[in-house]
Amino acid sequence: MQRWWCGLLILFLISCQDARAADVPYVNLSERTTLPITIAADHPSLPMAVAAILSPQGTAESYRELAEYLGSALERSVELVQRRTYAEVNTLVAEQRVELAFVCTSAYLDGSADQEMELLAAPEIDGQSVYYSQIIVPANSTIETLSDLRGKIFAFTDPMSLTGRVYPTALVRQMNQEPEQFFSNVFFTYSHDRAIDAVAANVAEGAAVDSVVLRYALDRDPSLLDKIRIIHTSPPFGMPPVVVPAKLPAREKMRLQQILLEMSTNIQGRQVLDHLGIDRFVLIDDTAYDSARALVAEAGEMP
Repeated sequence: MQRWWCGLLILFLISCQDARAADVPYVNLSERTTLPITIAADHPSLPMAVAAILSPQGTAESYRELAEYLGSALERSVELVQRRTYAEVNTLVAEQRVELAFVCTSAYLDGSADQEMELLAAPEIDGQSVYYSQIIVPANSTIETLSDLRGKIFAFTDPMSLTGRVYPTALVRQMNQEPEQFFSNVFFTYSHDRAIDAVAANVAEGAAVDSVVLRYALDRDPSLLDKIRIIHTSPPFGMPPVVVPAKLPAREKMRLQQILLEMSTNIQGRQVLDHLGIDRFVLIDDTAYDSARALVAEAGEMP
C-alpha cells in the first residue's frame, strides 16, 4: 500500500512539472547579458544651480538641455535651481543644497575663500577660458569714454558680479570717486542680458556686461548692433567656473567632472555645447583667477 501511494505521488509531481515546463522559458545560465538600467522611484534628483548671469527665462532656456544631458549621463534626474542673486547661489552651495553650480567669477572667489566650494571645470570658448568686462552705451549716444559717463544713468548687474559691478567700480575709484557720486543714478538689473536690454532701450546710458553674454545676445539678435556700442573692454579674467560643494564626496565630484569633460566627444553633448556657445569644458587651475583677486582687492571689494 505504501509503495502504491509513493508511486502515485511521483507520477503527480512529474505531471505538474511537465505542465509548467510549457510556460517557463529556457534560460541558459552560461550566457551573460547586461542587466537593463533601472532607477528607483525614490532615487533623489541632483540639484544644479545656475547663477543669474542671464535672466531666469534666459537661464532656463539655455541650461535645460544641459540638465537633461547630465541627467541621462548620470541615470538620475537633474533639477535646475535658480536664485535672483549670486550670493543666494553661493549660499545654496555652502549649505550643500545643490551638488553642482555654475557661478560668477567673483562668487567663486568668495566661496573658495570660505572653503565652501571647489573648482570642477570651466567653459572654453574660441580656444580660451577667459572673458572680459565690456562697457556698452546706446548706439545713438555721444559717449566715447568712461569719463563721458559722468552724471549719467548706469546699470550694474549683480552686487557680486566681477564684470558687471566690481570692474566698473574699480575704474571709477581710480578717478577718486564712488559710483554713487560719479553717476547720476545706478541700479541693478540682476542679469547681464537685462543690462544689455536696458542700454538698448535707452533706459540706462551705460552698463558693464559679461563679454560672453554680450556675444551670445548679438548672435541671437543681430539688430542689437544698431542699438548698442562697446566703448571699453577690460583685461582678461578667468572664465566663470563650474563648482561643487567642498564636502561633496570625491567619487561624485570625479563623475560629474568626467561627464562635463567628455561632452565635446559625444554627439548629443556636442549639440548641447553648440547651443550654449561653448567649445568644451576643460580643467582649470585656481591661479586662473588671480587677476580677478587682484581686481577685487584694488576695488576694495574683497569678500
